[in-house]
Amino acid sequence: MQQIPVRTVSTTTAVGGKIHVRLTSGRFQNLRRIISGPLLLLYFALVWVQYEGQPWLLFDFASRRVTLFGTAMAWQDLSILAGLMIAGTCLLFFAAVGWGRVWCGFACPQSIWSWLFIRIETLTEGRAALRRREEGKPLQGQRLVRRVLKHLLWVLAALITALTFTGYFIPIRELFSQMANLEMGLTTLGWLITMTALTYLNAGLVREKICVHACPYARFQGVMFDDNTRTVSYDAARGEPRRGQADTSVRGDCVDCDLCVQVCPTGIDIRDGLQYECIDCGACIDACDAVMDKTGKPRGLIAFRSENQLAKQPSPLLRPRLLGYGAVLMITSLAVIYGFQDRSSLVLEVLRDRNTITWSNNRGELCNSYLVKVETVDRDMQGLSLSIDGPQGLYPVNTQPLTLSNGSTELTYALCNRNPDLPVRSEISFIVKAGETKVSKHSVFLLGVN
Repeated sequence: MQQIPVRTVSTTTAVGGKIHVRLTSGRFQNLRRIISGPLLLLYFALVWVQYEGQPWLLFDFASRRVTLFGTAMAWQDLSILAGLMIAGTCLLFFAAVGWGRVWCGFACPQSIWSWLFIRIETLTEGRAALRRREEGKPLQGQRLVRRVLKHLLWVLAALITALTFTGYFIPIRELFSQMANLEMGLTTLGWLITMTALTYLNAGLVREKICVHACPYARFQGVMFDDNTRTVSYDAARGEPRRGQADTSVRGDCVDCDLCVQVCPTGIDIRDGLQYECIDCGACIDACDAVMDKTGKPRGLIAFRSENQLAKQPSPLLRPRLLGYGAVLMITSLAVIYGFQDRSSLVLEVLRDRNTITWSNNRGELCNSYLVKVETVDRDMQGLSLSIDGPQGLYPVNTQPLTLSNGSTELTYALCNRNPDLPVRSEISFIVKAGETKVSKHSVFLLGVN
């Protein structure tokens, strides 16, 4: 493989280490907005939109419940949410093998908020070229006002983001009521301040440094890539030698305008080859395509291509590695769907007392003790009944009604034996019913004294 020559890149985007991103338009930027826009709206809608008095998503620690689109889930159902995360990870790997860091460029929250803050910066302080020219000038007059306005809008956007994120754990209307009545606790206030500061720093001041230095995906993406992975690539065979750089009669299609560098959110030059800083957002493709249109050259000097495509070699998109990740993604997605359909509104846990395996009552009968916990996500569920399914001769000693308090209850259940032919170990089941809903839990009854 031919190595890219080492050279010093002269870029006009970075002044004093700061990258002034030039906004561009094109098919990939439209695609990015089509993907990131609904994700941004969903982030806010999950908290602000309510269904039957409940937000679409709420992690209620006090009640030990998770509300998801009107469906109440117990903490025992967190495995379903874990399955969703696993499926999302498989989707990330699937996309990385096929098309590189497209998640980072099109759907990552860090990128979405960074682009949002860049637009605020462009609205208040002007285009990137103007900001770059004025970077070293004294901060005074109208420029000072614009700078202050920019940071105020950044802080406002960060605060709204932090409030919404807090609303995933505290109902947003309850949160605003606490703020209005000055009843917010120090923990909640500290959390809001911390999240606001982190959003302001990450999206406003740090930006690309998170993608380059802090994001772990930038580090292990090389493990996911192969020679058939489609990533944003520069066709050096077509573009070199660049116009204005080589004193020869042969000229490549690259006019050396540096627009691909100016629009890059991480400030790299894609013409230097594949770099881990590239987030595959496609901004350089749109900028280069616009230049090609003006110069009368065909589009695609910069495009999503694999190394094999650049080398004019066969490059199948569907290959065993990609299909393998796709199969795992499908299996985990089906498991999550099955988990949602198979879940019950009642949760029953039975723990046998291990400190005293067997004890005797005043009639000399051998008994076992159990701790029975019942939890429901249905706030209106009542009329619970508990029964035992097991060998003849077993009977409860202290039957207590199951009364729910805040959706859960627990009681100590003693089971004794009057059957002299009962084996040393017997399988039993605890059954809880509430209307048409029934759940059971297996346990054992043991004969033998401590």
